[in-house]
Amino acid sequence: MVYIVGNDRQQPSFLPPAIDEYVGPDAHVRVIDAFVDKLDFRTLCFERSAPATTGRPGYDPRDILKLYVYGYLNEVRSSRRLERECKRNVELMWLMRMLAPDHKTIADFRRDNGAGIVGACRAFVLFCRDQGLFTARLVAIDGAKFRAAASQNRVLDQRRIDEEAETVDARIGSYLAALDHEDGAEAAAADGSAAAALEALKRRKADLGRLSAYLDRDDRKLVVDGELEARPMGFGQGGKPPSYNVQIAVDADTGMVLHHAVTDEVNDLRMLHPMSVAVKEMLERDDLTVVADTGYSNGNAAAACETDDIVACVPVKRSVNNRGDGTQFTRADFVYDAEQDRFTCPAGRILSRSGRVTRHSVFYAARNCGGCELKSQCTTARNRSLTRHVHEDALERMVARVAETPDVMRRRRCSAEHPFGTMKRMMNGRFLTRGITGTSTEMALSVLAFNMIRSVNLNNARS
Repeated sequence: MVYIVGNDRQQPSFLPPAIDEYVGPDAHVRVIDAFVDKLDFRTLCFERSAPATTGRPGYDPRDILKLYVYGYLNEVRSSRRLERECKRNVELMWLMRMLAPDHKTIADFRRDNGAGIVGACRAFVLFCRDQGLFTARLVAIDGAKFRAAASQNRVLDQRRIDEEAETVDARIGSYLAALDHEDGAEAAAADGSAAAALEALKRRKADLGRLSAYLDRDDRKLVVDGELEARPMGFGQGGKPPSYNVQIAVDADTGMVLHHAVTDEVNDLRMLHPMSVAVKEMLERDDLTVVADTGYSNGNAAAACETDDIVACVPVKRSVNNRGDGTQFTRADFVYDAEQDRFTCPAGRILSRSGRVTRHSVFYAARNCGGCELKSQCTTARNRSLTRHVHEDALERMVARVAETPDVMRRRRCSAEHPFGTMKRMMNGRFLTRGITGTSTEMALSVLAFNMIRSVNLNNARS
C-alpha cells in the first residue's frame, strides 16, 4: 500500500482557460458581485463614485466594497491581509479581476466611506424585503457588547489621571532643572532628544487635562484614553474592558438583521423605542410588533412605542422587597385602585399618594402601620411605602401581551442570539477601528456579510 501522491510540480498541465471556471456557480462571491454592481454609488455618497476627468485613475469604489464584503464574510478584516489575499485567493482574483490594491488604499476606503457602507447595508435589507424574503411580522431586538480597539489598560479614572499628571509634572521639572544647570540653550542645541522628550511630556500633560475635563463635562467616573466614545462595559468580576453596545433588530421568521446601531449605552434600558422606530421607518410600516428581553423593560419606552403604533412585548423587571428576611410582601401583593389612585395592602389598609413624584415614579405611603398584625410580614420601617411608574398602565399592557403569547420569548432567543454569535465569530468579538463612526462602518460590513449568507441559505431552502 502507498499514499495518495500528487502531481509532479515540474509537469506541464492544461489549466482552465478562464478564471471564471474556478468559481462555483453557487459561490457567495457571485452574490457579492451581482449586488454591489447594482448599487447606486452616487446616491449612497461614496467618494469617487464617478471617475475623475484628470489625474491618475483611481480604483473603482465598487471593487473595494466587494473586497471588504468578501473579507468580512470570510473573517479577513485587516487591510494588510486583504492585500495578500488579492494575490493568492482565486475567488478574490475573480471578484477583483486580478486587481490588488495596496493596504493603505483599502484602509482609507473604509475610513472615508462609512456613510456609504452603512447605506449599502440598508439597501440590501430593502432589496430582500422587495423580493419577499421576509415580512417582519415579529421583530426581535437584542444587544451585545463588542470589545473596542482600545486596551483595558487605557481605562482611567480621576485618581489615575491625577497620579499620572503628578508623574509628568515631576519629569518635566527634572528636564527643566537639567537644562538650567547645563545652560538650557546650549544643552537643547547639543541634545535635541531632550527637547523632544520635554515636548512630548507637555503634550501628554495637555491630554491628561482634556481627559479630566471630559470626565467633569459628561459626569462620568471612567474614561478610555485614546477612544473617548468607548466605555467600560460587561459583567462579572474585575475591570470592564472598553466596549460598545451593539443593537440589532432581527426578523423572527427568517433571522435576517433588519437594522443595527452601535451605541455607547452601558445597558439596553433606553434602546427599545429608538430601535423600534428606526425599523418601522426603514421598512415604511404603519405598525410594528417587537419583542425584547427584560433588559429593555422601561415604562417610558413602552408608552412611547404605543404612541408610535408599535406593539412591544417585553417582560417587565419588577423591584423586590429587599428588607427583612426576603419573605415580606412584594408590590404584587398590593391592589391598585385606579379610580381612587391608591393601593390597598393585604391587611386592608390604604396607601395614598404621598405627593412625592419623580420623573419616572409616583410614591404612595400608608399613614399608620402601627398595630397592624401583618406588619412583620410587610416592612421593617415605620410605615410601608410603594412606588408606581408614571406609565404603569403601558407596562401592565406589555406584561399582559407576553403572558398571552408565551412562545414569543422563545422566538426572540432563537432569532436574535444567532446573528450575534455568527458576527462575533466573524469579527473575533472585537472592532479594529475606533469611535462610533468607524465601528458603525465595521458593523455594517459584518451585518451585510451575515445577511448575504442568510439570504443565500433561505433561497436554497426554498428551492
